[in-house]
Amino acid sequence: MPNDRSAPARRRPNPESAPSRPHDEPPLASPGVAVTLPAALVRLFPGAVRRLELPASTVGEMIDALDTCWPGMRDRLCDSRPSIRRHINVFVAGRRATLDTRLAPGAEVTVLTAISGG
Repeated sequence: MPNDRSAPARRRPNPESAPSRPHDEPPLASPGVAVTLPAALVRLFPGAVRRLELPASTVGEMIDALDTCWPGMRDRLCDSRPSIRRHINVFVAGRRATLDTRLAPGAEVTVLTAISGG
């Protein structure tokens, strides 16, 4: 059996150098936004992570990207108007956001579940 040395050697990916993104998420074409999700939401979606980077220029696009990774997540975050659900809060750089809020590359986005009670 001849040895074919013209084919390039295959290298194994190094899991420690791989970015932490869900397998469905496309590679970032440009700097993304850092998203932190609440543990209560992450538990509902197998494979979801608490912190990730996504390409998005608005909060609405970020939520669409989350829904692409984990179908059904948009329904947990938004109502039918569409608007962010009453018991969900989204903050961009510490300020409350809407679906139309613009996101700069590298923005920090935090999604929180509201706590209510008496």
